[in-house]
Parts: sequence; C-alpha cells; structure tokens
Amino acid sequence: MPPTARARARQQITQEILTAARTRLRDEGPSQLSLRAVARDVGMVSSAVYRYFSSRDELLTALLVEAYNELGAAAWQADAQVIDREDTLQRWMAVGRSAREWALEHPGDYALLYGTPVPGYAAPSETVGPASRIPLLLARIVSDAYTADPGRAPAPSPTHVSVPVVDAVEGAREILANNGLAAAIPENSDAVMLMIMAWSGLFGTLSFELFGHSAGSVTDNAAYVDHVMFRYADLLGLT
Repeated sequence: MPPTARARARQQITQEILTAARTRLRDEGPSQLSLRAVARDVGMVSSAVYRYFSSRDELLTALLVEAYNELGAAAWQADAQVIDREDTLQRWMAVGRSAREWALEHPGDYALLYGTPVPGYAAPSETVGPASRIPLLLARIVSDAYTADPGRAPAPSPTHVSVPVVDAVEGAREILANNGLAAAIPENSDAVMLMIMAWSGLFGTLSFELFGHSAGSVTDNAAYVDHVMFRYADLLGLT
C-alpha cells in the first residue's frame, strides 16, 4: 500500500529536521546540537519536535545512521563504477578516494561520525550496520581478489600477537563469515588484521586532514590518501 498523506507529511518534516540538524553540525559541531535550536530552524515550537524525535540522543542516532549510509553509498557507487571488476586494486583505491571526497563535502557529518564523541551520548547498536558498510566493502574487494587468485593472500605475521589482537581478528572474521566473505580469506593469513588496519588507517588519515593535524607536514592530501591506500593494498596482495 502507498503511504498515506499523513505518513508522507511526517516523513517530509522528519527530513526537514534532519537537514536543519546537519546544518547545525556543520556550523557548530555535534556537541552543540540541541532540539530547541533545530526547532527554531524549521519554524516549529520545541515541543512539536519531540513528536518526531523524543530526545537529542534519538536525533543524533538518526543523523549517524543517515550519514553512515550516505558515506557507504558513495563508496559502493565508486566501486560499482570500476568497469573491470577483476581490477581489485582500482576498486580498492576508488573506495578510499570516494570516502575522502564525501568527507570534504560533509565536514560536519564527518565530525559527528569520526570526531570527538558527544558528551553523554553512546551510539546504539542500530548504528553498527550503517557504520560497517565501508569496512565490509573493503573486505568484499579483498575476498574477490583472493577468490580469483588465492596466492595473493599474505602469509601469517611472524611477530607475536597479543590476546586482544587475536580477539579483534576473531571478531572481525565472525562478521565476515556472517556476510559471506570469510571463505576466500585463509585463516592462517594476516589479511584480516591488515584489513582492520586499512580501515582505521584510512579514517585516521582523513581525520588528520579534516581536523587540521596534517597541516605543515602533508602538502598534497589527495596523493597522501592514495599512497596510504596503495600501501595497504600492497600488503594485502592486491597489487
């Protein structure tokens, strides 16, 4: 059944609230976000906004989900535009470049996703799926590469691995298995750990750029992000 006029109106107002809140994120930062200010921006009394979002935390969660999904969609679209699906290196690089482009175009949203945590707010489990879209895409690219050529997978790390690292790798492998991506990745390979490092390395590098920490040390941020992604691709055997 098509949505009712009331449902469509509610959806429209909800989106207006989210759009106004994202403008506030860009101009003031996540920690300053308030329902009262957003209500003024959309021409509503503050009590009316609570019919759409019961609290600031619920609004933050909706903003996180929307931003994570947009970022993930940009990365998946960039991957899909690589015509040669067997060219996993170009697909890998496309994901890194698209993440950077999105971050530069949406600095306020990026600050909410990867900046300083908002005091008193803890993201609920419903944000995990949207937040996993890019790491799962990177894992899919690696899985496709190893499916085509199992010899690409890196050997096990010769260094001692502590229990917390083992737990992180096992947890990541379980997530990969739940998404049908573990079969092509040898269990005795260092690939899962390298994928975790690549994911955190990509967004750590982007955060350094967006929050001004690379100023004076990196003169070409686009080239630097490319280099970081290429180095991880090389370690994973994608080159």
